[in-house]
Amino acid sequence: MKRILIDTNAYSALCKGSEEILDILSSADEVCMSVIVLGELYAGFKGGSHYKKNAEELLDFLETPVVTILQVTEETSEIFGEIKHDLKIKGTPIPLNDICDSCSGYPLCQYSCHALYG
Repeated sequence: MKRILIDTNAYSALCKGSEEILDILSSADEVCMSVIVLGELYAGFKGGSHYKKNAEELLDFLETPVVTILQVTEETSEIFGEIKHDLKIKGTPIPLNDICDSCSGYPLCQYSCHALYG
């Protein structure tokens, strides 16, 4: 089973019609989105002028049968702490949301310049 985790920027690109993101997601049996990404999206919607439209489109996306929302668990927190600590020691910190995305262990579909811990 092919699982892919989508990040905030990839979801935004998808909404803007990115064929590249659509192709990647279409090849997956399961598309996952973390609750952290959901929070980022809702925060972005609140800051924009099309909250209702954007929120409805997101709900439609989330109701797609192949989409799963990933919850934060104690195990996720432990992995997060380990990754954050390791990156700090290496002197290569990345944004906290990118660390959260990498905790799932799923391949990440992203539009970002930050290398993920691997």
